[in-house]
Amino acid sequence: MGLGQQLRSLVTENLNLKLLSLAFALLLYSVVHGSQEAQRSLRLNIVALLPGTPNRVLMTTIPEKINVTVRGPKSTLDDLNADDLGSVQLDLRSGTDTRVLFDPPMIPVPPGLKVEQIDPPAIDLAWEDVVVRDVPIQVGVVGTPAPGYVVKGAPGSDPATVRARGPKSRVVVVQRARADAFDVTGLTEGKYTRALAIDHPPERVELDVQSVSATVEIGREVVERPFTRVPLAVVGHTNAKAQPAEVDVRLSCPSDVARALRSEQIVPRVQVASTTEHGSDVLTVQLVIDQCEVHITPPTVVVRW
Repeated sequence: MGLGQQLRSLVTENLNLKLLSLAFALLLYSVVHGSQEAQRSLRLNIVALLPGTPNRVLMTTIPEKINVTVRGPKSTLDDLNADDLGSVQLDLRSGTDTRVLFDPPMIPVPPGLKVEQIDPPAIDLAWEDVVVRDVPIQVGVVGTPAPGYVVKGAPGSDPATVRARGPKSRVVVVQRARADAFDVTGLTEGKYTRALAIDHPPERVELDVQSVSATVEIGREVVERPFTRVPLAVVGHTNAKAQPAEVDVRLSCPSDVARALRSEQIVPRVQVASTTEHGSDVLTVQLVIDQCEVHITPPTVVVRW
């Protein structure tokens, strides 16, 4: 018998018996390996039930998912999905729990499987009371008015305060609410009002308004111009003389007015009203300059006649 016939005989001899044996072997392999234990890690969603009262707030950030390691038959684990186990629900409605433990009974695994590990195994919780506090609104100014004009005083806002609400530790450090800056570029004399948005507050803090009506007043630029040892004019009596005979004058005027003033325009005077031949009096020095505020030193003098 040739070699080829011998090989063919080995393959075809008792073929049905050989096929049956192969089928039993595959079945046995499937049973043995399917019953072997294995483990698998799944990520499950967390659903937190928070207090219904608005006076308590959870400061801890709850993770969106936890890792759950499940052990059991490999064939069962292969068919297991995270959706099959659902979400892990945390009941925090009391607002007083300071620690949450993740126990295996919280995970509804199918029969034959067990939870071996949960990561994280626990979460520490921090709570705070919710407080409400009124804080002032601050409006800044940017830009420069037209030449010869300035911003008069601090900008005003309506409302002047805003109500901040949130965790106590966050609200107590809020000293003011900042609005967008008021741009005064090129503005001339007058009052201007604009709606300005309020900057975002710190995290977890809420404001009861999101914008304010801000007002800025623009006035003419005022400068000071001094005049020293200005001769004092005495009117009303021919022989009257003042002591001292000279005073210092300081003028606060719009810049263009101050620049245009000449020294001969500055004539301080006192008015003698008495008609007697001889006498004396303490009189107030007078000087009026249009659009200017006048300051005289000394403000009064002794006049004798």
